[in-house]
Amino acid sequence: MEKREQLYEGKAKKVFATDDAGLVIVSYKDDATAGDGAKKGTIRGKGVVNNRLSNALMQKLEAQGVPTHFVRELNDRETLVKKVEIVPLEVIVRNVAAGSFSKRLGVAEGTPLNCTTLEFSYKNDDLHDPLINHYHALAMGLATQAEIDTIAAYAFKVNDLLREVMMEVGIRLIDFKLEFGRLPDGQIVLADEISPDTCRFWDAKTGAHLDKDLFRRDLGGEEDAYQEVMRRLLG
Repeated sequence: MEKREQLYEGKAKKVFATDDAGLVIVSYKDDATAGDGAKKGTIRGKGVVNNRLSNALMQKLEAQGVPTHFVRELNDRETLVKKVEIVPLEVIVRNVAAGSFSKRLGVAEGTPLNCTTLEFSYKNDDLHDPLINHYHALAMGLATQAEIDTIAAYAFKVNDLLREVMMEVGIRLIDFKLEFGRLPDGQIVLADEISPDTCRFWDAKTGAHLDKDLFRRDLGGEEDAYQEVMRRLLG
């Protein structure tokens, strides 16, 4: 597989074309941002952790009937994936009150929710990814009702499977963000990544953060936390 020109660079990843128009290479960086890019830094080794963890989890999900963009891991930092058109919705699933949910709604962080919640944000950096509902998504042509129904069903399935996988290694899945893409035939697949950058992971016994909140909140120890999640999941 020949790596060609860079197509895109985001906060955490670069995307490169290949000699196959239907496939791209995703390269994971150690760059870290928080507060809508206001805080910038580096978490050493983060790119390796996020690449390897995301790939392992996507393969588990694929085996359980959630289609993903994953094709194969090329090395510690790079993965071959199907080229998709990203649906401009950030899909946020919450099991426990934390982060913006707690701030917005005045629910103490760590409060278990009576049911799992699903939120959509409009994926738009200039507007700071505002929270929207599915009527907004339909009205703006961001997705069809059928696509939204598919995305919601997959998101809840990912939550069920991921909670189980993480709890087996002593980690509570608090909340997480997903992104989905369309293949050329219109099929919806899970894209982006599943990692300590996009999930809140708390140690099941101590409640210690094992995710990007350590960086966001200047708590320190984020490098060790990322490595710990990888150690528990991948050995």
